Amino acid sequence: MTSRKEPSPDGVRRWRAGLFVLFVIVGVTMSSWITRTPDIRDAIGASTAGMGLVILGLSLGAMIGVLGSGQLVARYGGRPVAGTGIALVVLGPVLVGTGAVTGAGGLVFAGLVIFGSGSGLMEIAVNIEGAAVERALSRPVLPALHGCFSAGTVVGAAGGIALTGIDFAVSWHLCLISALCAPAAAWAVRQLPAGTGREGAGATDEPRLTRAERLAVWREPRTLMLGAIVLGMALAEGAANDWLPLIMVDGYDLDATTGSLVYTLFAAAMATGRFGGEFVLARLGRVVVVRGSAVLAAVGILIVVFAPHPALAAVAVVLWGLGAALGFPVTISAAGDSPHHAAARVSAVATIAYLAFLAGPPALGLLGEHTGLRNAMLAVAFVALLVSTLASAARRPAAPAGGTGRAATGTGPRPAAAPAPPSARNPAD
Repeated sequence: MTSRKEPSPDGVRRWRAGLFVLFVIVGVTMSSWITRTPDIRDAIGASTAGMGLVILGLSLGAMIGVLGSGQLVARYGGRPVAGTGIALVVLGPVLVGTGAVTGAGGLVFAGLVIFGSGSGLMEIAVNIEGAAVERALSRPVLPALHGCFSAGTVVGAAGGIALTGIDFAVSWHLCLISALCAPAAAWAVRQLPAGTGREGAGATDEPRLTRAERLAVWREPRTLMLGAIVLGMALAEGAANDWLPLIMVDGYDLDATTGSLVYTLFAAAMATGRFGGEFVLARLGRVVVVRGSAVLAAVGILIVVFAPHPALAAVAVVLWGLGAALGFPVTISAAGDSPHHAAARVSAVATIAYLAFLAGPPALGLLGEHTGLRNAMLAVAFVALLVSTLASAARRPAAPAGGTGRAATGTGPRPAAAPAPPSARNPAD
């Protein structure tokens, strides 16, 4: 077998920059439609439960993308999978905008399926790429990468607020966003090296996993615990992405522009937490960060539910965002600890996480139809507190003595540990 040629230092910097841009694009496109959800709901005449079913399109598409992404990366490498995914992400908002202007809820649903499929395909590919960049640089990168997503959501939300304020048409808004993002996406994909995550002769030193070995990853206790953590943290993040503007509009009688502004506070808090992630991880370690993040998110959500005034709820949204910021990227990073078959483990953990995106929107929408959206968030807070008890699974595993990357039993890949990045080595890991 021949090994894939490692990128030069300059190549690694371009690699990282390309990933930064891809994360920003997903954030911009995501928040652009989220800030317009009240207008889209009114345009298609959907109830709260009906809007939950429309948003289900995003989750269904994401699950389709995630379920196929891991095996596609293993066969073709991360770059073509990420390229296909970002193309769908850019196309999705055009269809959502067209559905809104024509009042066609089915077309909005289809646009969200396409957008979700693209983001799902990307989810595995870019996180595998990010974990590989971490190993190349020997320091944490994934929190900052996900911080770029959150920064993108701030930019997209700010634009959405401004355009909502002047009654700019939803359809033109979303088409404009896609047109601006398309050339940046094409540039970013070209910066990714070929073959990252690809298995088999001529690609890497990794033999291709058999179907039994790939399924064995799902039986690893640590992988399942990491999946449970990231499911809870994805639910905390996704509940805000899907419902926060409507919570503020319906739950606190705010106008659509102010509701979008509150969502922007959440996105800004997420970005702040993620860009500060390397500093926090270096001092506290993964376990403390994951546990504290889950508890802080739950506290923020509970205050949003019970706040007597929208100003207090807006302050609590900042706590919610800071708490939700690091759980997802840190847990994904933990899944990619091993340089051996990281794609299979990251794929498994991210797939479990996407169960939250699949089941969350319709479940919270149906619950909110009967209890109100504010009260429906109590379920999210409970799940966040529950997963905080599993935080020890994020601790970096000890390197097995004399390991070769295969389990001694021959039933699956061994989670051999990569060298810990210097800035992340901490007894609490």
